[in-house]
Amino acid sequence: MNKPISAAEFVAPKVTTGPLPASRKIYATPTDAADLRVPLREIALSEGAGEAPLPVYDPSGPYTDPAVEIDVVTGLPSVRAAWVRERGGVEEYDGRVVKPEDNGNVSADHLERAFVNNRRPLRGVGDKPITQLEWARAGVITKEMIYVAERENLGRKQQLERAEAALSEGESFGAAVPAFITPEFVRQEVARGRAIIPANINHAELEPMIIGRNFLTKINANIGNSAVTS
Repeated sequence: MNKPISAAEFVAPKVTTGPLPASRKIYATPTDAADLRVPLREIALSEGAGEAPLPVYDPSGPYTDPAVEIDVVTGLPSVRAAWVRERGGVEEYDGRVVKPEDNGNVSADHLERAFVNNRRPLRGVGDKPITQLEWARAGVITKEMIYVAERENLGRKQQLERAEAALSEGESFGAAVPAFITPEFVRQEVARGRAIIPANINHAELEPMIIGRNFLTKINANIGNSAVTS
């Protein structure tokens, strides 16, 4: 029977990286957390018209940052790991071994090389909150909440001109959206169960985003065709 791919035989897959046309990736720093870098994208508008670039939501991750070197073997940096440990209430453990069903029950030459950067998983200990929902209901604003508030405001540091007037001109349909999204508003919406921040403590490489009726992203759907059995 053939053996799994060895380190010598392994060829790292290529991924699409680099800047996007007619725009540039920038980072905003929240006033409440100077150590955070929240990604945005500035789109260039009509040339010669004197229009400022348009800031938009950028979910492309580090792949479109020309200053970042992507290594799919090493994996993305665990940006949120420090945030999770800073809050406390977690510990590392050994986890479990990889089983055949985790890889779609494939074997021999169909089996991919094992990921080399295996981090020990975290789990909660004691009575401290773990999830963003638990922290929100405990009245605590997490760095994830500060991050998503800055992202929702598209880097704007103050309320937009005419923001209040624009809100009053539209139909709220029962929503209560402030002219400027604050970390406290994020916490309240999560605590009420009207929004979610998918931020598993073991997915420390993700860029936090919020999903809910009063935020830019209303619906999240995962549609996959993975070969892994489920």
